Amino acid sequence: MGARIEKTDWQGWPNCYRISNGDVELIATSDVGPRIMRYAFPGAANVFAEFPEQVGRSGEKEWTPRGGSRIWMAPEDRVRTYAPDNGPVRVVIEDGVWTAIQPVEKESGLEKQISVRLAARGSGVEVTHRLKNASGEEMEIAPWVITMMASGGMGISGFPPRGTHPEDLPPTHPLVMWAFTNLADARWKFTRKYLLLRQEPGNGDPQKLGHFNADTWGAYLLGEALFLKRYAADVSKRHADFGCSFEMFTNADVLELETLGPLERAPAGGMVEHVEHWSLHAGVKVDAWTDEGLDGALLPILRRTAI
Repeated sequence: MGARIEKTDWQGWPNCYRISNGDVELIATSDVGPRIMRYAFPGAANVFAEFPEQVGRSGEKEWTPRGGSRIWMAPEDRVRTYAPDNGPVRVVIEDGVWTAIQPVEKESGLEKQISVRLAARGSGVEVTHRLKNASGEEMEIAPWVITMMASGGMGISGFPPRGTHPEDLPPTHPLVMWAFTNLADARWKFTRKYLLLRQEPGNGDPQKLGHFNADTWGAYLLGEALFLKRYAADVSKRHADFGCSFEMFTNADVLELETLGPLERAPAGGMVEHVEHWSLHAGVKVDAWTDEGLDGALLPILRRTAI
């Protein structure tokens, strides 16, 4: 049986869509957004964050975190990036693809879109994010996809292949800090191959780092459920935030896995696109937070889901 798309109510929103294939399910709403609010095994807990006081509501004047996965605009701007997405979106379903299209934002002049294609079997999801320039003037923008994960897990990202000195002299990629980044914070862990950040409920000190990897991926281990998102970054193109293709952020409530497409000049009426590939894996155990322990848990999954 292929993936099914059916309209449903969810958490107080009457106009949601369940996209399912018997192995996993997603819930996306058209009452606000575009937002994908749930990704889970049937009957299991949502790996995405949900803010109970915000889910099911709409019409707020200010941008509202809400939870789930969304598309933003980079570089980050206090007005254009934080344009509210608190109203209804138009949904198009065609050839098994669910697409939500937001009305043009007056703050940014952008029309945001998210398309979801779930595999007929398994957990694989192709999620396409688009920014259409409806401002009437050329702008330089990049899609910035932020997935808010449920609290209490571990965020993981991999560095590009490592080398040795003095055989490999040139630098390979940036590791980017923010003004509030504190590398002494115990939630960070660094190995030779991996960057890890633990989500600690109630810890109000935000943390963030970014880096670049042509094989960009970020994972989140919540219990024994592993969420993985990945995309192929173009090393020949310029990226925002000192060259980041991936960023990871946490605060007291969530951990965010963020990917950034390249900065591109979008003419009036033009569009930029960014595709992520998602998968969900059960029974994942990390014996130790070391290269060896992480390799044992992650490398088989990364090989199976390579793009």
